[in-house]
Amino acid sequence: MTKFKDNKTIAIIPVRSGSKGLPGKNVRELAGLPLYQYAVRQGTRTIGEALLSTDIEDIIPADLPQGARLIKRPTQLATDTTPMSDVIRHLIETEALESYTLVLLQATTPLRSDEDIARAIQLYNECDYDLVMSVVEHDRSVLKYGLLRGEEFQPMREPEYCFQNRQQLPAVYAPNGAVYVFSASDFIKAGGFPTNHIGAIKMPASRSADIDCANDFDQVERFIQNKTADD
Repeated sequence: MTKFKDNKTIAIIPVRSGSKGLPGKNVRELAGLPLYQYAVRQGTRTIGEALLSTDIEDIIPADLPQGARLIKRPTQLATDTTPMSDVIRHLIETEALESYTLVLLQATTPLRSDEDIARAIQLYNECDYDLVMSVVEHDRSVLKYGLLRGEEFQPMREPEYCFQNRQQLPAVYAPNGAVYVFSASDFIKAGGFPTNHIGAIKMPASRSADIDCANDFDQVERFIQNKTADD
């Protein structure tokens, strides 16, 4: 189990019933285990305590591992347009988590390792970051992009990037949704995710899949099955 600079750290796992890309994906069996269980079991295994925020009636508390609790999410916080920040705020307020460090583990990124979580927490504990998140490298050609203001093109970054070969551009990273570590009190003060000073841990693309559709699900399942066979 990961050690922390204080004992008030908890994993939070938000899952909801609705999914347009793959209906019922959070309770669909992935290599023999419901998808949501990967995050819940990992949260209790690495941190010791986990809160599952959900509106899914099929999930019952008895199915959760020791150290995990089910928190009933109101229907109005389980829509396609509900911001994640509203779900987290509901958890903080209803469970009195203001003094906790929160480790957000999204159920749709089940390939993260225990070591990924440990690295994110270590970085958060040892450095002065408001938030630490996991990232994956993306196509650096995005640095050539810009916005149109009428007929004027305004580069998103340095103008010279628009005219450089892709190989000459610096590496670009994006959040992969696997791990976020932040203080609940900072979240409340900021009115959402604290973003003044963000730290990041890198994860490989092979473990950064974010399940949104049936094809994603099948690819992740094959990855898990192949890894299990190799082990």
